[in-house]
Amino acid sequence: MELFLVAIDKPADMNFILGQTHFIKSVEDLYEAIVQANPSMKFGIAFCESSGPALVRTAGNDPALILLAQKNALAVGAGHSFIIFMEGGFPVNILNPIKNVTEVCHVFCATSNPTQVIVAETDQGRGILGVVDGVRPKGVETEADVATRLKFLRTIGYKL
Repeated sequence: MELFLVAIDKPADMNFILGQTHFIKSVEDLYEAIVQANPSMKFGIAFCESSGPALVRTAGNDPALILLAQKNALAVGAGHSFIIFMEGGFPVNILNPIKNVTEVCHVFCATSNPTQVIVAETDQGRGILGVVDGVRPKGVETEADVATRLKFLRTIGYKL
């Protein structure tokens, strides 16, 4: 077995969701979940099929985001993994509908941070062991940091 770090290649502020599912129908079901949750969101999905022709299956409503998802799915190359890139919304807008898709087994991350995927490769194929999402903590928040966080959440409309 060999271990690899695969960096997710994306624009700095772009959000994505990386997960694992178990069936070819997942691409269509993920598409429907996103459209139902946030019809105005632009997105691209790629899913690594792990049997039969073992293709990267894609869907979405934005050609550039579909290509970005395809490129990153190929780089990770782990069976039954999926990646969704989005614009005009945030993971929090679609994460629960994604997790409620019957075929979804696991969500590794939902972030805009620089991310590395820890991949194991065997003679059979590849699997995701986990992710490195962002950077290490630099300390513990102060009262001023708490006030800044609370103000930010209210400014963007996530808290009253």
